[in-house]
Parts: sequence; structure tokens; C-alpha cells
Amino acid sequence: MSTPLTDDINAIAIGADADSAQTHAHEATTSANADDGSSSNAATPASSEGQASRQSNLQRIQQRKLQVYNWPHNKKLLKLAIYSACQTPECNCNGWKTPAAQQTVRPNARTDNQPLANFTDPCRNCNHILEKHVTQLQGLSGAEINRLLAAVVDVENIFMSMHREDDQDTKRVYYFLFKLLRKCILTRSEPQIDGPLGQPPFEKPSIARAITNFVLYKFNALPQREWQTMYDLAKMFLHCFNHWNFETPSVRKLQVSNPEDISAYQINYTRWLVFCHVPAFCDSLPHYDTSLVFGRTLLRAVFKSVCRQLMDKCHSERDRMPPEKRVLVLNHFPRFLGLLEEEIFSANSPIWDPDFKQMPSNHLQTILDKTPGKRGEFERVTATGESKDGFTTVSLSSGTIKQENLKRSGSDVSIGGKRRRVEESDDVSERTVAEIVATISDPNYMCGPDALFQMQAPRDEAAKVEEQRKLIEFHVIGNSLTGPVNKQTMLWLIGLHNVFSHQLPEMTKEYISQLVFDPKHKTLALIKEGRPIGGICFRTFHSQGFSEVVFCAVTSNEQVKGYGTHLMNHLKDYHIRNNILHFLTFADEFAIGYFKKQGFSKDIKLPRAMYQGYIKDYEGATLMHCELNPRIVYTKFTSVIRRQKEIVKKLIDMRQKEVRKIHPGLTCFKEGVRSIPIEVIPGLREAGWRAARAAPEPQPDADPAPLRNIMHAVKNHGAAWPFLKPVDKAEVPDYYDHIKYPMDLRSMGERLKARYYVSRRLFIADMTRIFTNCRLYNSPDTDYYRCANTLEKYFQAKMKEAGLWDK
Repeated sequence: MSTPLTDDINAIAIGADADSAQTHAHEATTSANADDGSSSNAATPASSEGQASRQSNLQRIQQRKLQVYNWPHNKKLLKLAIYSACQTPECNCNGWKTPAAQQTVRPNARTDNQPLANFTDPCRNCNHILEKHVTQLQGLSGAEINRLLAAVVDVENIFMSMHREDDQDTKRVYYFLFKLLRKCILTRSEPQIDGPLGQPPFEKPSIARAITNFVLYKFNALPQREWQTMYDLAKMFLHCFNHWNFETPSVRKLQVSNPEDISAYQINYTRWLVFCHVPAFCDSLPHYDTSLVFGRTLLRAVFKSVCRQLMDKCHSERDRMPPEKRVLVLNHFPRFLGLLEEEIFSANSPIWDPDFKQMPSNHLQTILDKTPGKRGEFERVTATGESKDGFTTVSLSSGTIKQENLKRSGSDVSIGGKRRRVEESDDVSERTVAEIVATISDPNYMCGPDALFQMQAPRDEAAKVEEQRKLIEFHVIGNSLTGPVNKQTMLWLIGLHNVFSHQLPEMTKEYISQLVFDPKHKTLALIKEGRPIGGICFRTFHSQGFSEVVFCAVTSNEQVKGYGTHLMNHLKDYHIRNNILHFLTFADEFAIGYFKKQGFSKDIKLPRAMYQGYIKDYEGATLMHCELNPRIVYTKFTSVIRRQKEIVKKLIDMRQKEVRKIHPGLTCFKEGVRSIPIEVIPGLREAGWRAARAAPEPQPDADPAPLRNIMHAVKNHGAAWPFLKPVDKAEVPDYYDHIKYPMDLRSMGERLKARYYVSRRLFIADMTRIFTNCRLYNSPDTDYYRCANTLEKYFQAKMKEAGLWDK
């Protein structure tokens, strides 16, 4: 290390001199190399690109410690002398250092049989003999000596990890732990991590508790085998989460624009390193599982990126999985993660309730009773297999159901979508649905007007029929500069270049060539009779989680046949399989209609920081966005929707037949009755009528006077000038294309006069929208962005002073 590490870690004061630490570490590693013959025993952190996996590193560390434990007693004392203070009165030396004369000889002495030094050798720092550094260790037990030696090995491993680490935030944490363990060896004490980081657990309920609640809440009504599958998937997710290597705060800053989110993540990242990651290979430090000490904040911050990388890893290893595990991981795991995502980001999900209680059914209670560990939480899973790129291969338990059991008719419905509560009396049984499906699938079922006047066919119906008959094919192709490209692929790329050139005359042929033959771009090609007749050229940004659609065209004599829709549906399915769920494209005025039909919108839901500087910008074109639903198979979507409509129509018909009963008319009005309650009309309840619950009228909880005072103070603040009136569209033409719900202080003042704010939460919501809109449209380095942050803090302070802040 050429630069002293003197920065603080989240206000943790590191008072020691970095040059001194470097000197001690040099002595430690020199000694380790002399003992061992190599420095390979130092653990490689899972975040670096080391060759050894986490599991092999752990094994090597344990082997190294066992080797040290078997040394003779005198050799152990000589080793500890490097980390022990000199006992000579008024001597401040905190570790024996090799004399310069011995240092020159040291490289040739690399065997365990040769001693490190002699007890009479003088220290290079204080000139006192080595024995003066170990007199206090003479009376210690063998177990205590071994504990100190284990800490020495951990110190050396942390130093080597710190030396190889490039990220400065991570390096500072390693340095803090290095100094902490170094001090504990010096004082022969147990490591205690105190300071502003706090002590685990950091948030309740924990992630493990919330996942347990999720499985009970969502899947409690499933049969035992299917519930066991969900239970195994949850254990697999928690196991991967406990062994995951999270991205550094410096990488996080490139993806998140909110400073508060970045600050919270930096704190949690430091806690994760100190309490979870580093103790995994340095067992002298107290170790905690990530899922047991962190809660919703960390899970929300990393869930999407973890899921995306996890599914990428699963798809890359699919060929090495047994068939039953492949079905479980590739088919049901994405659905499980999709349902879990809804609960994680839901504002009022019950799984995060600290008092959540839901009694499991009898067969589930039996499974939970057999599970070791804390009641209601998943047990800690021991790492098995290899760990690479932040992913640990997991062996599922024997309770995993086989592939044939997953093909039950009800399994997809219960896993893929929101299952209706079983206790609802009007729920449709699976048997009834199966009978309806069998009826509408019967070729003799279609009779009468439905057989002659069918509904308008979907746009891609003809293309799907041609694909089934092998008349057309779809292939994802691309060029490569590192590997061979076969002749057929190159001919198809040339043909696609011709299609794009003819159908997109405003694009130059050189520009089209540059993108179609670029190895970073791929093209979904529509092949008919051996030649390409259409395609979609795109580029995927895996780190940002989206693909840019560059060209989309079908040759003119093959248009209006549904090929364009079917092409886009194939592209959507291809991206879902690769866990990319967002499309962005610039569409000209002639293509906007097509993209709208394919689910694109001008409302861009991706944060600008995610795509700015990545996607190509075109003049006179409109940026459009499409978000994919991973639970939909888009090439089959229209047929599924039509089948659902048929089922609903049949259910309505069956219901009508049940309630088609003639009731006697009402005679009470002849007797002078002016009105009767609607619920007493005969047959009304049998027809499905239910009394509507009256919505309670909102009770005003906001006094206009304090709100007027706060509004006056906010308007007069020095940072309020950008928000005093609505944004002028003439000055900022594209503002309202990005901001759908604008708000400003003038509009709030008018609403305040009109007594619109019957609740202080409405007032807070409008004020917050002003700052949120500003941060969404402007970049963090602008004055507008800084004014929004300043004024928001001032507004919250004024609300707290008035006793109106309840967040």
C-alpha cells in the first residue's frame, strides 16, 4: 500500500498510523511466507476476481490454522512475538521486528523445521530481545495460545484481502478490521465491534422471518407436496442471499440517483462486510447470517439486481442441472420471485408485520416441527458446492417434488398468479373449470352463431399457424469478432441489412451496417423459405437491465400478416428467458402506432440515470418504453386470454341457468307500502346481489391555519424560487412528457384557499411531489436538484415544529 488509509468508516475513528499498520502487516506476511512457503493461504474475498472459490478458501484457511496449531510451543511463541508488546518498562514497541541482518537471509529459510528467530535476537524497533515480547505469554494455556494464533492467521488474511482490493470503501473496512484484530491480539481480548454501526440485528422483522411469513401467507392453502416446493425455493433463495457478494457503494451510485438511498446502502454495506462477509473467512470475528440481521431496507435495495444475476446464473448452468431441478429452478423459481417482489415492494404487505401470525395447516406444521433452528425461521444452510461470481450452487432437500407432480392442472394457477382465498364461498372449483375447458375444447362444442360469426382473429394468428407448419422460423443471430461465424448466419445478416435499408430509407446504409454487424448488437430474424423477410435489431445492456430496440422492419410485400406482432412477442419471450424486463426505443411518427400496439408507452418508468448515456438519441423521434411481465408467455398470450374469456362466458351461462327462476311479483305496494329495503326482493340474493358497504366519510385532521403558516415560510425560503409557479412549457418543452403529475407552490396555495387539504397527508403528498418531480427531471449536479433537497429538509423541519409530521 503506497497511500496511508486514514479515512473514517462511517464515523468509526481509526486512530492508528497507516504506515505502522503497513509495517506490522509486512512482518506478518513475511513470517507467513517463511512458515508456509507461499502466500496462497490468505483468503481471497468473494468480491475479487480470484481463482479460488469461497469453499476452497475456507478449507485452506482451516488447514493453515491446523498446521499452526501443531507447531512446537516455542515456535508458537516466536510467531506471536511479532504481534506482542515489549514488556520492558517504558518501552512502547508493540511487536517484535526482524533484525535487518536476518531479513536478508529470510528468503532462503522457507521450511517449517527452521525456527523463525531466536529468543535472544534483538528487535529492529526497540533493540530489546525477542524474549521480552513473549514473557506475558509463558503462562497461557494451549487453548488460549491457539486462539491467538488463529487471530494471527485471520489478520494476515485480512491484510492480503485489503492489499488486493481496488474499491476504496471496502479497503477502509478491511483496514478497520485489520487494526481491530491486531489490537485484540496485543491485549489478548475478544474482538468487540462498537461504534455508530450498531449491533445486529439491525432491523426487525429480519429477511428470514419475512420470507417465512411470505410462504405461510401465500401458500398456506396448497397441498403438502406443492407447499414443500415453495418451502424449498424459499430456502434456496435465503441460502443464496446469505452467500451473496453485494455490489459496492461506488457501483451503486451509478444506478441510484437518490442520495438518501445511497447513504442507507453504504451503511448497510459496511455492516454486511463487518458482521457477515469478512467473518465468513475470519472466524475470530463474530459472524452473522445476512438474512437474520438485515431487514426490508437492504432487501429492497438489492432484490432486483440479485434476482437478475441469480436467474442469469441459473440459465447459464441449466445444462448441468438434473431434469427435476431444471424445472424447479427455471420454471417455478421466477414465479416465486415475482410473487415475492410484489410483497417486498408493497406498502402494506402483512409479511413485514412484526406481529404476523398465521397458523399453518396440520401437514405444514409437521414439516416445520421437523425443521431445526429457530421456530418460524429457516435454518442456516451450510455452504455446499462451489461459489463463483456471487452465486452458490445449492443442493435442494429430498422434499423437492418431481417433474411429473409439477404438471398438475392447478399448480401453474396457484403459483403463477394471485390465488383467491379458499374461504370465499363463491370460488369456482378446479373440477368445474376442468369440465368447462373440456367442453370448449370439444370440436362439436362450437355451434350456432359462434361457429359462423367468430370473434376477430388476433393480429399474430396467421403468423403462429405458419410457424407451427414450419413455414417461418425465428432465430437470434449476431456477428462476432472473437469466434467463428458460420456462412448461413452471415448471409442472413446481409439479407437483414437489405431489409432494413429498403424499409428505413431515412437511415444511411453505412449506419445500418455499423449496427447490424456490430458484435454488441443482436438481431431476431424472421426466416421464410430460407431468406430473412424481417427482423428486430437490438442491443442489451445487462448491467442496466434493459435492451434498446434499434431497427424493426418487415419487407413490404410480407406486411399486414401479423409478422411484426409475432416478431415482437418472440423478442419479449427471449428477453424474459434472459431476465431482461425493459425495452427502450426511439420511434418516428410512423412507428409510434406499431409500438403502442406492442405495449410500448411514452411514459418512461425507468429512472433516467439507468439509460442516459447508454441509448442512442435520434432527432425527431419519441422515446418509448415497454415493461415486460415475467409471468406471461407473450407468444401464447392472445390464445390464453381468449380461452379465459370462453371460460368466463361459460361460467356466466351456468350461473344464469341456476338463477333463472320466476319469483312472484311484489304485492305490498297495493297495500299502501311506499318503499321496502332492496334486500327483501325475492331472488335478488340468489342472483348474486350483495349489499355495498358504505365508505366512511373522511374526517378532517388538518387545521388550515398552521398549514398556511408553513406554506408562507416555505415560499419565503431562499431555495423556493424554482417551485413558486408551474413550469412554463415554452421554456422547457419536454417537461410534461416526463412529469405526468406536476405540482408547484402557487397551485398548493390555491388548493389551500379552496380547503382541498382535508388531511395533512394530502398536504404532505403534494409538497413531496414537488421535490420528487424536480429530482426525477433534473440531474443531481444541477441547482434545481440541490434546491429541492434543501427545501424538502426545511419543510419537514417546519412540519415537525408544528407537530404535524407523523412519518
